[in-house]
Amino acid sequence: MDPAQLSPKQARELFRSGLRTPTSGFSPGYAQANLIALPREAAFDFLLFAQRNPKPCPVLDVTEPGQVSASVFDGDLRTDLPAYRVYRHGELVEERADVTDLWRDDLVAFLIGCSFTFETPLLEAGVPVRHTEAGTNVAMYRTNRECRPAGRFRGPLVVSMRPIPADRVADAVRITSRYPAVHGAPVHVGDPAALGIADLSRPDYGDPVEVREGEVPVFWACGVTPQAAVAASAPEFAIGHAPGHMAVTDVRDSYYQVP
Repeated sequence: MDPAQLSPKQARELFRSGLRTPTSGFSPGYAQANLIALPREAAFDFLLFAQRNPKPCPVLDVTEPGQVSASVFDGDLRTDLPAYRVYRHGELVEERADVTDLWRDDLVAFLIGCSFTFETPLLEAGVPVRHTEAGTNVAMYRTNRECRPAGRFRGPLVVSMRPIPADRVADAVRITSRYPAVHGAPVHVGDPAALGIADLSRPDYGDPVEVREGEVPVFWACGVTPQAAVAASAPEFAIGHAPGHMAVTDVRDSYYQVP
């Protein structure tokens, strides 16, 4: 099974049948999305939170309450991601491969842009993507930067990190800036301490990656930010994707590219 040869539908079928793996490198050329599903009574506050924090929370689609598919995702949001996280009153209570029995008629699902989408253009330009090379999950970190609060939602900015050769950083910034719907340009280049990150070898989510001599850590806003907001704000119930285990959509990444 070569993830790069799978259509989004084929990838979702594998996840539905039990394959549990990060989705970086799956169905290249198609956008991937973060998932956060919240009760309807919390949905407006979260939509406002996303509108005020478009860098980490670029909304690609929002479902009607109870719906299990979306215009960008012709699958089942309850089964067709490789792994989910379940929160009750802000506490992560379990991680599982299927949330069918937990899905409620009042849940509104938000699909939020994912930086995995712009990894294909980076690779096509010869910019390395270390976690893809290593076959691991991307490294993600909570930062000391607070998002703008909205209603009941508040929380820290979460970032993903990719080591980039110093002479390719400008290329990485230029390429990713053309994809604002999937986080766009980096939020920080260089010293992780400026984001309150003390140790790159200990990510809050995902797996650590090697930063080699001559490389610079580059940080992009991350769609795990909504789950950090859930943890900080403690809504009654929420379902999210397991970090790095995304919704593979049916939309070409070129659709989100701007000139």
